[in-house]
Amino acid sequence: TDGTISSKIGKKVFAELVENGGSAQDIVKAKGLVQISDEGALLAIVTEVLDNNAQSIEDFKNGKDRAIGFLVGQIMKATKGQANPPMVNKLLQQEIAKR
Repeated sequence: TDGTISSKIGKKVFAELVENGGSAQDIVKAKGLVQISDEGALLAIVTEVLDNNAQSIEDFKNGKDRAIGFLVGQIMKATKGQANPPMVNKLLQQEIAKR
């Protein structure tokens, strides 16, 4: 619960533990599964995704709440699912408000 890994990554680690044993920490390190919680690194990705998806920003501003889900999905895709979701949502809201 310290935010090192997401619940999705936790499930992968658990499956690996069941299958092969070992230490959860060792699996996380060996497979590079640490969650990205560096605000600066995430902000750069959020900015890039927003720059490439102007229509989704407009859709969101026009009340289409599903557009934010699309943007979150693009960020998760760019980070191979390793971005910290609450931080992504916070940064997205902040950056969309600036545009």
